[in-house]
Amino acid sequence: MNLEHFRRTCSKPLAFALAALLASGAGAAVSEQEAAKLGKELTPAGAEMAASADGQIPAWTGGLTKAPAGWKPGHSDPYAADKPLYSIDASNVDKYADKLPEGQVALIKAYKGYRLDVYPTRRSCTFPDWFMAQTKKNATYAKTSADGWKLEQAYGGGLAFPIPKTGYEVMWNFKTRYVGSARRTQISAILPEKDGSYTENKQWFYDWYPFVDPKIKSPAEVGSSESKQIYEVLTPPSRAGEVYLIHTFHDRVSDAWIYFPGQRRVRRAPAFAYDNPIAGFDNLYFVDQINMFSGAMDRYDLKLIGKKEMVVPYNSYKLIDKKNKFKDLLGPDFTNRDKTRYELHRVWVVEATVKADKRHSFAKRRFYVDEDSWALLHVDMYDAKGNLWRVQEGSLWASPDIKACVTFEQQMYDLVARRYALDNWTQEGDVIELEAANRDNYNDGFFSADSIRRMGER
Repeated sequence: MNLEHFRRTCSKPLAFALAALLASGAGAAVSEQEAAKLGKELTPAGAEMAASADGQIPAWTGGLTKAPAGWKPGHSDPYAADKPLYSIDASNVDKYADKLPEGQVALIKAYKGYRLDVYPTRRSCTFPDWFMAQTKKNATYAKTSADGWKLEQAYGGGLAFPIPKTGYEVMWNFKTRYVGSARRTQISAILPEKDGSYTENKQWFYDWYPFVDPKIKSPAEVGSSESKQIYEVLTPPSRAGEVYLIHTFHDRVSDAWIYFPGQRRVRRAPAFAYDNPIAGFDNLYFVDQINMFSGAMDRYDLKLIGKKEMVVPYNSYKLIDKKNKFKDLLGPDFTNRDKTRYELHRVWVVEATVKADKRHSFAKRRFYVDEDSWALLHVDMYDAKGNLWRVQEGSLWASPDIKACVTFEQQMYDLVARRYALDNWTQEGDVIELEAANRDNYNDGFFSADSIRRMGER
């Protein structure tokens, strides 16, 4: 259909409604014939099964499903014997620029000594069999709203769109991927200073994914709940006792509550969304940057650029090693490059542009989503003039005990302020439970305002 001709010959309201629908990237199920590719030429999660043409990316052979001896997160590296194939730094970055997000090129050029050590590609990511069975059912079943950013129909406990056709569908896979159904972890948010000092905000982190349940046939059965999270602040002393509760949804903006120990009461936090700054980060970190991206996608038009072979952080076992101390991982401008591992992988590239009738401090974002795990590994963020402003990088490591790849640790670099911040770092935490020991108690009552009040008062 010629859209311009349609606009000229039809009423304006109808023409613009059609234009919006065509531009929206509305998602829908694929055919049975296309879904039949899953488990054959595509992995059960929708990634390309075969190796890359040059063999640098190997074929997927099932992922890391057997735990090495002594396995616990942060206590074992299944690829410890690997050596870097090459390093990318200021001397050769232009040679590899087509394999790097723009943000990585900018960091290499901005900071002396910043480099990427590139290791052999290990396709370690997989999902449990039950999750992949649900994923195949979703291929011919799931759909989004016409505007793309609401998940209207999908089975629980599976990726929504294993064969994505739109940017929204790729991001819904990021949001519906399996990382455990109920987790309990000690994490730290860290703000490094130029003199080598840093501020640490240590927290108990609890999260629950009600939709990760193969008995669920629709998001509506769980109130369209995507996740429920609690952050219980332990340090610094000036903030100890604060408790944050966040509910994210498949079809609306997040809800949030905060317990303030000085007031001994819980307050709604309607501003805890989008580009509102998070306390304690000197305006370097916005709410919807949590976990690489969090909350509703309604302020952006999402365009699927396609799939590319890119150098991205992967199998970050050296970074999460419990022998590491924060002081040894933090430099004045960037993290210790000896503790980072990058690999060449195929990633989906999605470009998000702020809608004409919306606002956001990031006028554009570019998301890089791993094909095997659907984890969001890198985000470039741009200002209203189109200038690269912030760069966000995630970590990824396979946890064979739950047959999933997990992302906690992340770094945020501000190229204007020339500072960086870290969130969800686990190295000095005592506990990482990817399926919490008391997960049967993870329910609506636990993730409630009354519950965080009790936490704060104890």
